[in-house]
Amino acid sequence: MLAGERLVRAKGLLITLFDRAYRERAEVALVCFGGGRAEVRRQPGTAHWWNERWIAPIGGGGGTPLALGLGCASNVLERAARRRPAQQRWLWLLTDGRTNEAAERPAGAERIVIVDFDERMPRVGRCMAIARAWQAEHVPLAELLGERA
Repeated sequence: MLAGERLVRAKGLLITLFDRAYRERAEVALVCFGGGRAEVRRQPGTAHWWNERWIAPIGGGGGTPLALGLGCASNVLERAARRRPAQQRWLWLLTDGRTNEAAERPAGAERIVIVDFDERMPRVGRCMAIARAWQAEHVPLAELLGERA
């Protein structure tokens, strides 16, 4: 995600998603992973207004620890399910899929959307493969942003 402005674009999309959640009065959580570690940046709760000061520290580090990040997300989702069982839980995974790790479908997510940031040539197609295996939605970033591929 560090190459070509993908991280910058991911941050922009993150702001858009959180803004939408704020308008819809939805709860959100945020798990960031990269550089060999995963971290819960925001525990589940009502979405708030987000700005550059909050987004700027989110970084990447290469070596996507996909299994670690998704394990952390799964824990957050499962706790949220126990706390509010009737609440619908979505997982948005923003990734270029450039990892050799296999990851299991996170428990606790009723709907998963994988936003595919793999725009380098040749594309590896990992995001599409994960989406198929998990029965998740696969959305190329350009499509989500209404850009031409």
